[in-house]
Amino acid sequence: MLTRREHSRTELYQKLARIINAPDVIDGVLNRLEKAGLVSDERFTESFIRLHLGRGHGPARIRQGLKQKGIDEAVILRALEEANPDWFELAQSARIKKFGEASPNDPKEKARQIRFLQYRGFSLQVIMALF
Repeated sequence: MLTRREHSRTELYQKLARIINAPDVIDGVLNRLEKAGLVSDERFTESFIRLHLGRGHGPARIRQGLKQKGIDEAVILRALEEANPDWFELAQSARIKKFGEASPNDPKEKARQIRFLQYRGFSLQVIMALF
């Protein structure tokens, strides 16, 4: 499982629990993997953030995805601070990639673009700065 990509501890636990019905054994294996440096929630979080920034996702969407993978909120916040992306620039490039350079004149089109950016995980403050 670890040869293809990074996994969070929770993610590995869930995958192993489908195969083995022994929580103590799974915990022991995961503890040894962590000590050996083969499993790291911090490394997984950094990788996840890089991947999703490349896809044009905002902080809320990234945070939600990491929480679903069982990552602690403190680890998420620290990793997002270290990545320090320009959310405005990222939102702008996502909007341009999807809708083109021109700003919307029609209120319905503007609302559609705002909904798209909200779905992507950008805050309303960043979104409204684009328009």
